Amino acid sequence: MRISRSLAAALAVCAIGTAHAQTVPPGPAVNVTMVTQLSPTIPQYTKVDIPMLREGIPEKSGGRIKVTLASWPERALTGPELLRVIRSGQIDIGAPALPTVAGDVPMLEMSDLAGLNPSHAQSRKVIDAVLPEVNKELERFGVRIIATFPYPAQVFYCREPVKSLADLKGRRIRTAGGSTNDFVQSFGAQPTAIGFPEVYGALERGIVDCAITGTATGNGARWYEVTKHMYALPVSWGNSAYVANLAWWNKLDPAVRDFLQATFKQVEDQQWALGLEATEDGIACNAGQKDGCKIGHVVENKPMTITRPTDADMETLRASLRTAVLPAWVKRCGERCGEAYNRLVAPITGVRYEAR
Repeated sequence: MRISRSLAAALAVCAIGTAHAQTVPPGPAVNVTMVTQLSPTIPQYTKVDIPMLREGIPEKSGGRIKVTLASWPERALTGPELLRVIRSGQIDIGAPALPTVAGDVPMLEMSDLAGLNPSHAQSRKVIDAVLPEVNKELERFGVRIIATFPYPAQVFYCREPVKSLADLKGRRIRTAGGSTNDFVQSFGAQPTAIGFPEVYGALERGIVDCAITGTATGNGARWYEVTKHMYALPVSWGNSAYVANLAWWNKLDPAVRDFLQATFKQVEDQQWALGLEATEDGIACNAGQKDGCKIGHVVENKPMTITRPTDADMETLRASLRTAVLPAWVKRCGERCGEAYNRLVAPITGVRYEAR
């Protein structure tokens, strides 16, 4: 994959900043096991996690901190399993996509409900606002979020043509679960749960008609080989997080913990920058537009047909948040989640939860 000049410049600035950041004093070696990212080929892994975590942490810590890094499929893990593996202490830090683990902790959906955030900037503002409340919930399960990140805008990859949501009625659509299921059901489609590593094969064999993922994420996973059409309606942003086992985190040498927290803050900033840039880059790459494809793989053989969302469908997405998504989420999460949403999120989005 190529990397754009702006992202390369951001990473260079980050590297300079890290060189002058807090150093780790001499002491016992620290081994950290991390499992991040749903594929080893996506830019979130190759352009950020590998250089900044696997390579950067040992280098910047003078070799005191050693990192074993893998992606989900390299450890045969899926999103729902990842939080449980972190809780059990089998790995120290993992990076689940929040919707995939919301079955265990429904409050995790609050920052990225389907239809909630029309923009990347608002998505980050919302997740920053809810993070303290979410971490209170997670600490009851023995884990905490140490950094957040998005994927590119979550859109529809489909085998057959799609020009509007009406065309998706009755189709089987792979989702990450949670509120995306509620949205898909609201316009008459059938949500289907399939782990990300298995989606390529499911699309290839026609087990599902469409699948939702990031514009660049699907490009990195080569979904353009098994789909022909993208409907670029930004359902959500695939908000995710680096989550640490709390007992392990609290036992770290404070200097090591502060170093890791500072490093993950830099990783967080780079991932959010990448999520924004990769959204349009992913669309251009899948459409075979070389000039706009700077990060991903340009599809020159049978590029995808891209359809931008209609104004009517943007309104449908917003209306579904009020009428279907928020009520269903509060039913799963409890009225206290509705109260937290109205207190933390509604002032940002302008959409309140109304109890029925």
